[in-house]
Amino acid sequence: MEWIYKIDDPLLETIFASFLIFLIIIIYTRIIGLRSFAKFTAYDFAFTIAIGSIISSILTSSTTLVHGAIAIASLLGLTFLFSFLQKKSSAISSLLSNKPLLLMDKDQILYDNLKKGRIEKSQLIAKLREANVLNFKQVEAVVLESTGDISVLHTSDKNIKLDKELLEEVRK
Repeated sequence: MEWIYKIDDPLLETIFASFLIFLIIIIYTRIIGLRSFAKFTAYDFAFTIAIGSIISSILTSSTTLVHGAIAIASLLGLTFLFSFLQKKSSAISSLLSNKPLLLMDKDQILYDNLKKGRIEKSQLIAKLREANVLNFKQVEAVVLESTGDISVLHTSDKNIKLDKELLEEVRK
């Protein structure tokens, strides 16, 4: 039964470390801001994966709490630095961020863009259903966001027109 529980497992240390790392992440997030856990860019995604890995190492006792806290602070610092650089330089911004991709233009499915975004038609249709689209004619645009999410812009009122600014940065 040692595969279930070992007598020398540090259960109390794990509980205590979980509590402390939870507090540390809350404090860091309050200092740096919620943007640090957003998923806007590839580095945001990498950051989230790295944080999870560090927390796992801390909780399984392969990394000390202090070492893990410093690693998390370093990653948060890098996230802060990259977001600052991204605001200052469009070249860095385009290097770090994917541009959104138009998947549907009004009622027309853009099959070439589905292919570029590696999105199956069935996935697109599922997103339309999630957005309560009843008819393709309700669709103004469907966008594969830089985060990997799919946004469905639709209306039942044909008097409401889509603001062009909503598609400003979107690749056609």
